[in-house]
Amino acid sequence: MKYSVGIAYILWALGGFGALGLHRFYLGKVPTGVLWIATLGLGGVGCVYDFFTLGRQVEDANIHYAYRAGLAGPRPVYISETPQAQTKESMEKLCLRLAKRNGGTVSPGEAALESTYSTDECRKALEAMSA
Repeated sequence: MKYSVGIAYILWALGGFGALGLHRFYLGKVPTGVLWIATLGLGGVGCVYDFFTLGRQVEDANIHYAYRAGLAGPRPVYISETPQAQTKESMEKLCLRLAKRNGGTVSPGEAALESTYSTDECRKALEAMSA
């Protein structure tokens, strides 16, 4: 969890009870934070609204943060064997797995990135499979 409800309420109070939009900047809502500064919290109406909904806004910001962090995570590694231990069958399985993931297309470079094979070995295996 990145954002805290307590900190959001503290920033709300320190920012003129929400009028300066500090809590909105904290939650990553920069455009509405600027709007809050320009209009002093939409003439106070936005300040009252934020007071009652700040907990839910923090939850939403945490969900968006977790989602973005999940998208930026590492890609899974499918083959972790050494080249000496890999067989032609494991190369075929690798290529089929990549083809399934990519809608039927596999490049030698992508296969090499997902395994310990060289690009030339992957190219030869893909040519043999397509023949």
